[in-house]
Amino acid sequence: MKKAVIYALAAILVLSFAVACKKKPAPVPPPPPQTQEQPPVEKVEPPVVQEPQLTEEEIFLQKSLEQINSEKPLETIYFDYDRAAIRTDALATLDANASWLKKFRTAKVLIEGHCDERGTEEYNLALGEKRAKATQDYLLSLGIAPDRIKIISYGKSQPIDPGHNEMAWQKNRRAQFLVIEK
Repeated sequence: MKKAVIYALAAILVLSFAVACKKKPAPVPPPPPQTQEQPPVEKVEPPVVQEPQLTEEEIFLQKSLEQINSEKPLETIYFDYDRAAIRTDALATLDANASWLKKFRTAKVLIEGHCDERGTEEYNLALGEKRAKATQDYLLSLGIAPDRIKIISYGKSQPIDPGHNEMAWQKNRRAQFLVIEK
């Protein structure tokens, strides 16, 4: 009987141990709170505001005469010694100048005739005027209105290069343009 009691106690112990060791299932977490599903938010780009595009003429008219002349839209042409005839290398320059004047139809220009330091003041004033006039005549032949062009001679009084040699004199024998009205 002692054996039976020992067996019974052993069985109780084994059962107790088995029950104690049996794993309990982990509690199931509650489901997350239900939210109403919202549609994805579309990004709305702000409207692109385009500034009105100005025409070249409108831009031109907004500039001061000083600004226009500092940009040098009209190129200078050069002359041979003691001559007022337009050189062939100046024709393309004058054609480009005429195109610019046709593009900006309200612009008026002053053509300045210049000479080198050789010769008398009177002679160079007359030669400078002939150079300015020859330049004007060529532009008129290309269709530029005469009321848009004025001429003046400065003779030898405004050299662009103060040197006393042929290189300086070549630069000083010129007709240059100044925009005087827009």
